[in-house]
Amino acid sequence: MDQKIIFELIDKFNASSMTELDFNDGGTRLILRRSVAAPGSDGTRALEQKPYHTESAPAVHLTIPADRTVKAAASSGESDGAEYVRSPIVGVFYASSGPDAPPFVKAGTIVSAGQILCVLEAMKMMNKLEAEFDCEVVAVKVSNGDMVEYGQALFEVKRLKGIR
Repeated sequence: MDQKIIFELIDKFNASSMTELDFNDGGTRLILRRSVAAPGSDGTRALEQKPYHTESAPAVHLTIPADRTVKAAASSGESDGAEYVRSPIVGVFYASSGPDAPPFVKAGTIVSAGQILCVLEAMKMMNKLEAEFDCEVVAVKVSNGDMVEYGQALFEVKRLKGIR
């Protein structure tokens, strides 16, 4: 799927009152879910206490709007039968919520559906990537700060049944 189409879908979703969009064109699946904000809140949630920054850029506190969650369905590997969580967007991979924070997951981590796996930065937007199902992280395939492509394997995972 063309990246331009993905961003158009995200923009239309953000402009609508829909709470969930599950789009599948046969080769790509895009799931967008909007968290319902608590009454009286501004619709955003703080992701981190210490923001990412470089020495040339001023530090800013990052918040992720409730509707900036992306999900990527796992796909099977071609030859080895492994499952991978793939990047739904082109962006920068962040393993944790800040430079001094521990990673969201690492090899051996048991993850519940909806748990944050990483943050993907695209077009100056921080997008939380959440697990689509209960699983164990077998391997993290990219390093913190890496530029990732659409469809690139980020995590090798093993599905778990009934951990809830």
